[in-house]
Amino acid sequence: MKKWLKRGLVLPLLLLAILIAGCTEKGSDTKKPVDNTVSKENPSGDLAPLKKKVKVKIAEDGAASGAGFYIANEKGYFKDYNIEVEFAQFANSDDMLPALAAGEVEMAGGISTASFFNAIAQGIDVKIVGDKGHNMPGKSYFTFVVSDKMKNVIKDYTDMKGKKIAISSRNSIDGYIYELMLRHAGLTEKDVETVVMSDFGSMLGALQNGSIDAALSIEPLIAQGVEKGIIHRFKDATDFAPDSQIALVLASPKFVSTDREVSLRFMLAYLKGVRDYNDAFTKGKGKAEIVSIMTKYTALKDPAIWDKVNVTGLDPNGEMRMEDIQNQYNMYKENGATKGTFEFDKAIDTSLTEEAVKIIGSYK
Repeated sequence: MKKWLKRGLVLPLLLLAILIAGCTEKGSDTKKPVDNTVSKENPSGDLAPLKKKVKVKIAEDGAASGAGFYIANEKGYFKDYNIEVEFAQFANSDDMLPALAAGEVEMAGGISTASFFNAIAQGIDVKIVGDKGHNMPGKSYFTFVVSDKMKNVIKDYTDMKGKKIAISSRNSIDGYIYELMLRHAGLTEKDVETVVMSDFGSMLGALQNGSIDAALSIEPLIAQGVEKGIIHRFKDATDFAPDSQIALVLASPKFVSTDREVSLRFMLAYLKGVRDYNDAFTKGKGKAEIVSIMTKYTALKDPAIWDKVNVTGLDPNGEMRMEDIQNQYNMYKENGATKGTFEFDKAIDTSLTEEAVKIIGSYK
């Protein structure tokens, strides 16, 4: 996973620009009452559409965890509120996070890393507003796998001792899950050989040729590797990390506050998409339609594989695993990877998702 910060003069200049913008707009950063008029003509059945069409840019690269965005777009939930969405791709996260803070994009997805917390601590103002991915109990989409040669050797976590284990990065959600696994096994990094491989795809080849014994991998590569007989799923990450927050929905501060009429309707549409996703993958309701949408937006184009992957967990009420986010930050801090102080109360704003759930009710 890539660093969120650029080096050199770019970050200081960006921070200065954001600081100036914050000073000039401070007086307008008050939340106005939202027009909650219900329109009988509105297919949504709740808030009336915006009077004028508004475009909302989403930084999303086709990750499966963006399902709520894709489904809401394809099923017309955004359109119901007179919102048009545009998916904006960035070369890397270094570019995406500052663009979100500056309001060049309104919504995005983020992965927990030390550099992400550092960016916010150093003045990159974005809001963490909801869940965008967590492991489902017994069906982790982000979990350990072992090579075919090791399937009868590594049978329990303690058997990881002395083995070569690959992770994609340190001081990130990968490193966090890895450290929790070692603790669960009663091991330390001195007991194993850690191999950092930034490309998940390369791990499959390394497992196949025996240069590594196990790896922390991700779907759909896990399902594809299992299908080819290259790897085997090793237990489940929720054995030792039952409630881990993998990815987060991020928002521009201005979008959450001064553009509340739009952002609330956006969140309503998003949660409806997430609920359709849960209906499909936990209840089997309308699954063929949802799979068709997912094959359109993600790299996993084979509908049959969607029956074999462990899908990303997406909370139908947008709720985040707050305690786990705190634990992740604490671990990065213990490792000396954080700088400054991350103010949770300032950076995390759940009001948008909570207000949306009040309108459409809790998922059942």
